[in-house]
Amino acid sequence: MMISPEYYYEDYLKGKNEKQILSAIRGLKNHIGHLKNIMENPNYGTEPIIHPSEGVQITCNRLYLQRAIKALDDIGCPYKYSKAEMKSIELQNDLEHISKITFEIGGYFQGLTEYAIEITDDSATMSSINRLSPERNEVEKKIDKNELLYQLSELYIGEWRKDYNPERFGIAVLDGTQWQLKLEFNNGRKPCEFGGSNSYPYNFNKLLDIFEIDGDVEL
Repeated sequence: MMISPEYYYEDYLKGKNEKQILSAIRGLKNHIGHLKNIMENPNYGTEPIIHPSEGVQITCNRLYLQRAIKALDDIGCPYKYSKAEMKSIELQNDLEHISKITFEIGGYFQGLTEYAIEITDDSATMSSINRLSPERNEVEKKIDKNELLYQLSELYIGEWRKDYNPERFGIAVLDGTQWQLKLEFNNGRKPCEFGGSNSYPYNFNKLLDIFEIDGDVEL
């Protein structure tokens, strides 16, 4: 069972000095990174299921990390974010300025499906096309913009790698599934792109949920 952020503070941070809190912060960041690596391994899911799951642990440890950073600030020692952390925060803050999301996923046998979400001030419209079977094109549909932005914020895309490949784990896979995600903005920010081949971010299924992809992709 995971404890609440306030219980975490009471048990591990209360009364601690700057050095001790920074040590806790490093430990939390390392643990989150370790959990992500477990979930991004192509063999993830072949081992017995643990409780709480790695995904739940990441969510809780992220909350503990936020509480630890606040605890550091509370004793007059503001946390110094790294360049990578600042880039992630900046992207997270710019999500409200997204104007278009393009997502492509598929492979040699299943064909490449292209999804696009056009976003205006008060609406969002999603469309898709399968290049292998264009006659199966889906009709454009309106989606809830606020819900879309919330789902995107929960992905913490700024923490993703630019490219995902199973060779990172010493595994070589031919063909299979390739994907690419592109975010475009209306505030002058340059587009952001992420992609991979037979390898995915730890929370990739949440991205699939946004595009209402359920069971059509072999991960």
